[in-house]
Amino acid sequence: LDYAAVTYPGSTLRFRGPAQALDRPHILCLGGAETFGRFIHAPYATRLAEALPYPVVNMGVPSAGLDVILTDPAIRAATRNARAIVLQITGAQNMSNRFYAVHPRRNDRFIRATPMLRALYREVDFTDFHFTRHLLTHLRALSRDRFGVVEAELREAWVGRMLGFLSRAPVPVHLLWLSRRAPNTTEDGLHLGHDPLFVTPAMLQQVAARAASLNMATAPPCPPGQRPRNMFFARGEESAARLLPGPEAHEIAAGLLAPLLRN
Repeated sequence: LDYAAVTYPGSTLRFRGPAQALDRPHILCLGGAETFGRFIHAPYATRLAEALPYPVVNMGVPSAGLDVILTDPAIRAATRNARAIVLQITGAQNMSNRFYAVHPRRNDRFIRATPMLRALYREVDFTDFHFTRHLLTHLRALSRDRFGVVEAELREAWVGRMLGFLSRAPVPVHLLWLSRRAPNTTEDGLHLGHDPLFVTPAMLQQVAARAASLNMATAPPCPPGQRPRNMFFARGEESAARLLPGPEAHEIAAGLLAPLLRN
């Protein structure tokens, strides 16, 4: 796909086009690869732009966690003239916390472990890891008990950062769950499963109380051996595409959000 990538003043990030004027009223869509619409011809932001009488700015960032959403200068600037914000629920793994730090722009990149994590997992050589998902999969396999301490920290940090964003937002924020799993499902295999990782219904309930709405757009997991339908990816990208919701989930999301944003 040609994502027509664009940049906005103050940021080195590349967002999905077309470019929009941030000094005019608009709807601002924030989130990760799902909001960006990786492998998707028409993500929900594009569908909203067709259904609403004002521009929609897609500022989804592949690999984003709350760190980049909260700190990127262009995203902060875009909130000033937004009529409303759609905030896709991102996982709790891609953000700095008391156990490890992530890259400020590529939030899926593991930078370093803190002394707390090194003390908890003394046998681990943390120089072997470059991505948060790889790190956390390994830590969970070593010890479910110790990993429970890490998981609790990630969840607490996620709730705190989400509440901080919602309390400071100058306009209504509509939360969007866009995933191949429902919030009340867990995956207990060798891999951590589908994003948003570690976010539970109880956590959603906490943050939804501060938001204008909470909207659920889920798609079933892609069956083993079946190629993701109506998604466009290059050779070697199929495994990544299987983890992301397809166009049917984006259609559901746009259908839920359009009446709320139109009003």
